[in-house]
Amino acid sequence: MLNEQLKGYRKKVEAAINRALTDSPEINAAIQKIRDEGYDVFLIVEATIGFNRKEEGVAKTKSTQLDLTGQDEKFLRALKISPE
Repeated sequence: MLNEQLKGYRKKVEAAINRALTDSPEINAAIQKIRDEGYDVFLIVEATIGFNRKEEGVAKTKSTQLDLTGQDEKFLRALKISPE
């Protein structure tokens, strides 16, 4: 039962990512510009979705600093993820 529930959660995340990409005006404009130049466009995004059960009673806080480029930040914002 739990495995099926996790599959359902994963499908919801996948659908949300797909909607974010499809509904992004910036992505759509960039793709249209490429098409206007006479090219076909293929967009392949790979996402790994994993689950780890939290240990009860143990607070885990881990801070990691990433060096993001402007392009990284723009991509995350297109997915409606704050890079900060």
